[in-house]
Amino acid sequence: MRRFGVLARCLLLLLAAAVAARQAASDQRLNRAVRHALHNGWIYVHIEGSPRMLGFQHGYLLAPEIQDAQRVIALVLEHDTGKPWKFFRDTAKDTLWPRVETQYREELQGIAEGLNARGILLDVWDVTALNAWLEFSPYYLKWWEKEHKVAEPAAVTAREHCSAFVATGSYTRDGKVIIGHNAWTGYMEGARWNIIFDILPRQGQRILMDGFPGLIHSADDFGINAAGIMITETTISQFNGFDPNGVPEFVRARKAMQYAGSIDDFARIMKEGNNGGYANNWLVADRKTNEIANLELGLKNVKLLRTKDGYFAGANFPVDDKLAREETSFDRNDLSLSPNARRIRWEQLMEENKGKIDVAAAERFLSDHYDTFDQKVAPNERTLCGHNDLSPRGMRPWQPPYGPAGAVQAKVADATLAERMSLVAAMGHSCGIPFKAAPHLRAHPEFAWEKHYLRDLLAHPWTEFRAGK
Repeated sequence: MRRFGVLARCLLLLLAAAVAARQAASDQRLNRAVRHALHNGWIYVHIEGSPRMLGFQHGYLLAPEIQDAQRVIALVLEHDTGKPWKFFRDTAKDTLWPRVETQYREELQGIAEGLNARGILLDVWDVTALNAWLEFSPYYLKWWEKEHKVAEPAAVTAREHCSAFVATGSYTRDGKVIIGHNAWTGYMEGARWNIIFDILPRQGQRILMDGFPGLIHSADDFGINAAGIMITETTISQFNGFDPNGVPEFVRARKAMQYAGSIDDFARIMKEGNNGGYANNWLVADRKTNEIANLELGLKNVKLLRTKDGYFAGANFPVDDKLAREETSFDRNDLSLSPNARRIRWEQLMEENKGKIDVAAAERFLSDHYDTFDQKVAPNERTLCGHNDLSPRGMRPWQPPYGPAGAVQAKVADATLAERMSLVAAMGHSCGIPFKAAPHLRAHPEFAWEKHYLRDLLAHPWTEFRAGK
């Protein structure tokens, strides 16, 4: 009987796939949309057209992944904040939506329509909330708790996401720009951060970026556009600040990737209507001019640094003294903390490899396991390739000891790759160490709340992706 049930479910899935294929063949909105099968851990999706068309294609092609992703993010938000998904839906509708410009409203609505066409009953408020989840917790939530005089605020903090660098001039092998980034998240959501989006909008620049199902922006923010702008970021640790009258970060991040033709364009778009949500240290390169920049975007403090000969690195540490004092609770003097240890490691690697930095070197950097505090090779929360699951210290206040979190994927692009709209990416830990969910949960039952959605995070080889290929 069990075998029969499994067979029946398989037949139903095949039937559903066949129906979807027939629908796709007859729906003109999907004519130019493409989804390629899973390849080295990644799903490649090409979408093009008007904002509504982009959204519909996105929602339709990634419907099962978006449904799954929404359930995961709802679980994460409820666990971290104590708030149900309805709280975030309502916030998306009442606070964020009025400040979303028309083209991105249409794209969000299109995603919901694509989902509905596949029989998935998520609406535009679900989709908008999903897009904003990184600025809900803790940025919006802390503001809301203060406004409502909550006696016992939720113990949430700005997550320590990502290691990244950008370099040019005398630091790189060919004297041209190069950019690299690995995304740090919980493994539960990180295992799902495996989409390569090739977006050809009716207006603005073509975009090649990594992303998360259902999001119109990259969210870990690695991408290149056809105007030669290359973008990434790392989160500013323990940041505090939010302006509910500002433009959502997910809107500004997508708009900057779509319309920036220069570093000045990028900085202007990110600063206009800045709400403080998902406050990041943005690293940007212009392959046309070989200039790089560091935009540290707080709410009160914003600083832009730029050069044609040097590097900028990010590892969740606040760079500017004034921003660190006024807008964070982060201790920049404690060298045992992950952001500080990784900052030191970036400085070491940049100087040791000056004049030799290329794609192969960048791949090594993002896979690095040297702990500058203990001065030894040991994969943990203080290494550029992060493994909090192996750490008895954890990354408090973001992650407890042995929390299933760390680097979940990595990307690199140099000027040559960017000119042909390509990037190289590695899904899972780029160092090659896999994470296995079942044994980890057996050893650490305190994370049993994740068991229904926590997946193995397998390491895959570096793979080149190219827009249109």
